[in-house]
Amino acid sequence: MEEFNASKPIYLQLADRIKRQIVSNELKLGEKLPSVRDMGLIYSVNPNTIQRTYSELEREGILETRRGHGTFVTEKEGHLTQQRENLKNEQILTFVQVMQEMGFSSNEIISGVQDHLKNRDKGDE
Repeated sequence: MEEFNASKPIYLQLADRIKRQIVSNELKLGEKLPSVRDMGLIYSVNPNTIQRTYSELEREGILETRRGHGTFVTEKEGHLTQQRENLKNEQILTFVQVMQEMGFSSNEIISGVQDHLKNRDKGDE
């Protein structure tokens, strides 16, 4: 299991992990998540941290809490499509900023990504 980064609150790191699991289809639309207590055990964190994570994701419309039944991934596919697009854009922004800080031009970044994908695709054949 990944360690937590000290520079970002744990509940936000957990929220990011859950978002990635949803975007990658590891968690499906309408799927029930573990209880707050069980999720706390899984990640070795206080249940209050998990509750805060679930609340944040519910506020974003990614999770839904059904009283007496638990917490579920939303079944609103359009909302999850938007989350997928948001995550993609965040990752691209971070990558481009780091590359530019290292002095790479836009053309060098694009060329490097294209080369990487070509080589990766060759490995799949």
